[in-house]
Amino acid sequence: MKPRAEAVEFDATQFRRRSRIVAALLALFALALLGRALQLQVLEQRFLAEQGDLRHARVARVPAYRGAILDRFGEPLAVSSPVDSVWVNPPEFAQSSEHITRLARALRRDRQWLAQRVSSNLDRQFLYVARHMDPADAAAIRALGLPGVHLLREYRRYYPNGEVTGHVLGFTNLDQAGQEGLELAFDHSLAGLDGSKRVIRDGRGQVVQHVENIRAPRPGEDLPTSIDLRIQYLAYRELKAAIREHHARAGSVIVIDVETGEVLAMVNQPSFNPNDRAQYEVPRYRNRAVTDIFEPGSSIKPFVLAAALSSGRYRPDTPIDTSPLTVGIKTIADKHPVGAADLRRVLARSSNAGMARIALSLEPERLHETLRGLGFGQVSASGFPGESAGLLTSPAHWRAIGIATMAYGYGLSVTPLQLAQAYATVGALGLRRPITFRRAGGSAAAERVLEERVARDLVGLLENVVGPDGTGRKAAVPGYRVAGKTGTAWKASGGKYSTNRYLAVFAGVVPASRPRLAAVVMIDEPGGGLYYGGDVAAPVFGAVMAGALRLLSVAPDDLEHLAPATLTELRP
Repeated sequence: MKPRAEAVEFDATQFRRRSRIVAALLALFALALLGRALQLQVLEQRFLAEQGDLRHARVARVPAYRGAILDRFGEPLAVSSPVDSVWVNPPEFAQSSEHITRLARALRRDRQWLAQRVSSNLDRQFLYVARHMDPADAAAIRALGLPGVHLLREYRRYYPNGEVTGHVLGFTNLDQAGQEGLELAFDHSLAGLDGSKRVIRDGRGQVVQHVENIRAPRPGEDLPTSIDLRIQYLAYRELKAAIREHHARAGSVIVIDVETGEVLAMVNQPSFNPNDRAQYEVPRYRNRAVTDIFEPGSSIKPFVLAAALSSGRYRPDTPIDTSPLTVGIKTIADKHPVGAADLRRVLARSSNAGMARIALSLEPERLHETLRGLGFGQVSASGFPGESAGLLTSPAHWRAIGIATMAYGYGLSVTPLQLAQAYATVGALGLRRPITFRRAGGSAAAERVLEERVARDLVGLLENVVGPDGTGRKAAVPGYRVAGKTGTAWKASGGKYSTNRYLAVFAGVVPASRPRLAAVVMIDEPGGGLYYGGDVAAPVFGAVMAGALRLLSVAPDDLEHLAPATLTELRP
């Protein structure tokens, strides 16, 4: 029995030893847990919290609303609409080929394109796969619930009037930064300032909590422009019809308020729709009215006469010899002889020989000073992107033949906007006002560049051009006195002038008794048999001005020559 008792005693001793070991181990484990908890919750709490935030807390961008562009009466020309863009987390999204197939189908894109785009950006956490989606398409993608696929709220620019205002407004890129036109010119005020907020995302990247607003977005400022949408539509319609009728290559129309220098309308053909990014091609979205230069032909003649009248040596009734004259090796003669004429008839019949004689009799410096003062050879300071300064060389480089040809529109280059500003200056009786695309509160500060008597004489001379004996008869507006000038110029090609490519122009002011509007119509390479400014551009001027004067409720100043039936039609 003794050995048995000893065995039992041994087992009890061994059990107690093992129990102590287990208890010690448990105690050590508990101490380890306690120490680890102390380390995590006290010693390393800040570090771990920061690491957790790095993995789940994000600073999200809050896009600012881009300011709207409005016409002078508050009609929207460009607005921003909320849309959703689709982005993916490439490492997470690329784990399943089925997800790629489903998303590509929802995006209506090629699966191989999406797979290649994702696989080549596996080192990134953010990758756009679609921008500015329609609400229905974005909702369909959200409903898929694919891991690693997310939607981001952004804004898309929308232009309610399409190509009617396309060249004036320009467009923005996908990030709403101005790229052309007024969108670019006033981008600093339209853009606003994006805000930011701190959010918590779950393991799938979805926002589960908004922690705090770091900076509130500052919306962009609205831009009230000088554009009168009614006149803009009118100019667009008439120009487009003329381009089609005469099979022309291109054209421009500009309408300026003489009293303020505001651009009320500016259109070009061919045009483009800024809502369709497929049309973003330079030949389509280039604003020809401010970027393209051309030799103005006879439309420059009134400003040569302005220099002549300012010299004191000429009056409207001064007789001018219009017989052919030879300058160097060139003989200048009129296609249709004018005969004995004063300044009125010289301008009305657009005599090149008479104008050449007048220009050659003037001091080159005086002629240059007059043209420069009217804005030629320099930008108009309108701030419109890409505006050209045209070409007006220094009188030190002028030769007799250059002065003679400049008198009827060759040897210098202008933009339609420059030409419109010059006619607006004449309409303002010699006061040159800055061109502006912003709505003005009243008359802008002006610089006198022509004496008032000279400007009045010039308006009177320009009225004769639209009279029964003038080249601009088709620019007449029933009930209103019109002052303007036609222009027809050969186009240069390969260092010489082409005899079958023309540029037709009409420019003028209305009503002549107290000018309110100045306008320029330019038609590039008209075809179909008619190419003179008086046949092609003058009717467009007349149609646009007739509508614009009625829209602005400008009182007629030539009622005595109208039949009673016409008086009824003129009432607003």
